[in-house]
Amino acid sequence: MRLGILQADHVDPECRARFGDYADMFTVALGDALDSCSSLEFFDVRRGLYPDQVGDCDAYLITGSRASVYDDEPWIARLKDFVRELADARAKTVGVCFGHQLAAAALGGFVRKAAVGWGVGVHTWAVVHDEPWMLPRLGEIRLLASHQDQVETLPHGARLLAASEFCPHAAFAVGNHLFAVQGHPEFTRDYARFLMCRRRVQLGGAFGPAMRSLDKPTDEAVVAQWIAAFLVA
Repeated sequence: MRLGILQADHVDPECRARFGDYADMFTVALGDALDSCSSLEFFDVRRGLYPDQVGDCDAYLITGSRASVYDDEPWIARLKDFVRELADARAKTVGVCFGHQLAAAALGGFVRKAAVGWGVGVHTWAVVHDEPWMLPRLGEIRLLASHQDQVETLPHGARLLAASEFCPHAAFAVGNHLFAVQGHPEFTRDYARFLMCRRRVQLGGAFGPAMRSLDKPTDEAVVAQWIAAFLVA
């Protein structure tokens, strides 16, 4: 399987030696879950780089970004158009954080800055609906989070998969071709800690609890298995 990673941001250059870029993070996060015949190809969508046609890759994954999906940026508008192309073709697509929000917005949902503030640290969401590819089964999932925006309204026909009081639309699916999740299965605790320290002033009162939450176990390996199973289902 050829998985196209639609890379919507980069780790700042001065930090890449320590944490790698998002391409490196996804390569590690999905490496054990994908079969040995799978390959990842990266497209820097901020620079307008895309496959020549949807069918050039067997499936796609949209990464996180510091941007907001409602920003008036040409590259964001182009990415939304491509997501609609993927949906029309029923191409397997995964959205992570910004990718989760962008897929929702592109397909008719609504995203805005969350009134509850920053979602950072380890967050827990109840699994409210199981798909056949969500194996092993979990009653809840815990992932590192880093977002100001949230999906407020799901696209028409979407199935809610995971939710919490803080983030009511934490994961969803559309048809058999789209799976989107707000959390970051690719983040490490060190990188999450670094981001929170960098944004300490912006985070305000959320900083302390979020830092303490980093001691909690997380389910990134399970979510990576879900992604891999979804892509071949």
